[in-house]
Amino acid sequence: MADQDSGTPVALTRRTFCVQAYGAVSLAALGSILTGCGGSPTSPSAPSLPTINASVANGVASISIDSASPLATVGGAALVQSTSGMFLVARTAQNAFTALTAICTHEGCTVSGFENQTYVCPCHGSRYSTSGTVISGPAPSSLRSFQTQFNNNVLTITL
Repeated sequence: MADQDSGTPVALTRRTFCVQAYGAVSLAALGSILTGCGGSPTSPSAPSLPTINASVANGVASISIDSASPLATVGGAALVQSTSGMFLVARTAQNAFTALTAICTHEGCTVSGFENQTYVCPCHGSRYSTSGTVISGPAPSSLRSFQTQFNNNVLTITL
């Protein structure tokens, strides 16, 4: 260690060493705590869901599904935008869909990732099943679900 004013080497006392070491360890620990509690994802990001639009009338969101739609086949999923909000929609069977709010129950981020039939929040890594159940946190509760109907290639979501 050197004297800050003269640059002359100075003996490092045990007390000085301990104070400096404690400060460095404290800063490192604080950085880990802050990373785990805010802003930075706790897991690698999942591929983003394709986004499609829905029209809304009389409390019902409607989505036309053709062969080019990400919801055309069983196992497909999409982030649906509407004037009533954002929804996660998955096709779970030939004529069955699930529709969930896209708002994470942890801190209100929009869930937009999807991999291995699992929705992933990009903010802190919460994972949800296509039925909305929490697979892994920090999300404290399931995503809200909405009733769906599928007729004549039109999916409706009752809001």
